[in-house]
Amino acid sequence: AFPYDGRLSNNNDDRDPFLIPAKGMTVNIDYKNISYFERIIEVYEGSEMNIFNDITLKGNKVLLNGQPLASYTFKQDYYWLMGDNRDNSLDSRFWGYVPFNHVVGKPVFVWMSYDGNKSFTSAFRFERMFTTVNGSGQPTSYLVYFLVVLAGYFVVKKIMSNKKKNKENS
Repeated sequence: AFPYDGRLSNNNDDRDPFLIPAKGMTVNIDYKNISYFERIIEVYEGSEMNIFNDITLKGNKVLLNGQPLASYTFKQDYYWLMGDNRDNSLDSRFWGYVPFNHVVGKPVFVWMSYDGNKSFTSAFRFERMFTTVNGSGQPTSYLVYFLVVLAGYFVVKKIMSNKKKNKENS
């Protein structure tokens, strides 16, 4: 589990309180919290910006490129992403923070919802299927519209098939 530090009691279900960095935010850095920020400093605000940043520990001191690091000011916003299938999602609990420039989209639609902990017949969560995902917190369901369109498709397909058979028989 993120961060990869055996001194922390974090696991997939529980984790110590932590800070999600924002652009311009300055945080105090020490050997206890560097594991949360090391990848950000070395990769996202380092090599991805063509800057060499190397974090090392020397005893209880944190060093950035060999120089003591007591605080750090972040250059961009970061996000903590969680999957909606909590126990089966590889998300920020595994890979850590995600910089904004790595976010490529946003969820807009739930097309399928299935609870793998229930029996097959009761596992489908129809109240969540074909619903929108938006900031208001109230999902809008399009399941009925989808079922009408699906039924219409099969009716038209059957009519076209019957017309084709009638034409061939004539």
